[in-house]
Amino acid sequence: MLAAKINLFSTHLETYKKYSAALIQAAPTLFNKAACIEKVITWCEDAAKQGAKLVVFPESFIPLYPRGLSFGAVVGRRTDEGRELWQWYFDESVDLSKDELAPVQKMAQQLGLHIYLGFTEKEPLSGGTLYCSSALINDTGEILGVHRKLKPTGTERVIWGEGDGKDLKVFDTKLGKLGGLICWENYVPLARMALYQQGVQVYIAPTADARPTWQGTLQHIATEGRCFVLGCNQFVKKEMYPKQLQGELNSFAEIMCPGGTAAYNPLGKILASPVYNEEALVIAEIDLDICTQGKMDFDVAGHYHRPDVFDFSYPNQKGK
Repeated sequence: MLAAKINLFSTHLETYKKYSAALIQAAPTLFNKAACIEKVITWCEDAAKQGAKLVVFPESFIPLYPRGLSFGAVVGRRTDEGRELWQWYFDESVDLSKDELAPVQKMAQQLGLHIYLGFTEKEPLSGGTLYCSSALINDTGEILGVHRKLKPTGTERVIWGEGDGKDLKVFDTKLGKLGGLICWENYVPLARMALYQQGVQVYIAPTADARPTWQGTLQHIATEGRCFVLGCNQFVKKEMYPKQLQGELNSFAEIMCPGGTAAYNPLGKILASPVYNEEALVIAEIDLDICTQGKMDFDVAGHYHRPDVFDFSYPNQKGK
């Protein structure tokens, strides 16, 4: 098995300025880590057959984004049943210290793929915290980096801890400079700027947001950062949930998450229109030269950047 070693930087010999990226809009096998990993491998094999060099999966594809579940938590009270459900979620989440993504790493090497994979990650030291994470795996099977969501949104905070921001990295790969943020992190201007300042060319935005307004966010980021933006979401139906949990979902429509996977180029033009209400493998064609061409008139981290004017330190930090 390949070790789940995390390398923060990578060197490469061969580069691709033009290539295909595959965005996977699909449902995981909910609460089943092993079956989710098998699905990742199957979708990657399909993507490779279509000539893709980069494969992107949605937020928390392993073991699921637990939409609609309360985990028995309200302000001031948690139930025993909710704790047991969280235990199930914990047990089916990924422990990188145990090389649990090794089958995906091996497959990436065999197929020559870069893979951006969303998953829920166990904290191995404490043994009691989960993170919403994304891993970038290169075509030699190395985990180049893992990003933990900085601020879970709303009641996501019941199940996921907060990342510390040290992993806001852009990676120089054969496929260009790759980086990303998870779901509503993309609404945080300075988080985006952290990637822009590292020259991100392919900006990956896995999400659980299927609303039409999300498309405006993706298009804005592409235009603002002069980068390709790949937005990827799950497609999930209520019937896919374990039967014992479906009673909690009565107020939801049968389609729990309709998707909205899409891609935009560095000038904000649609590369792949949003796909809804079905599983799909969405292909986006990348041409890295367009990133440079787009910066002729707007470079948010270059000639349009004015650190002499804007100071974003907090008032009580000035002078320290």
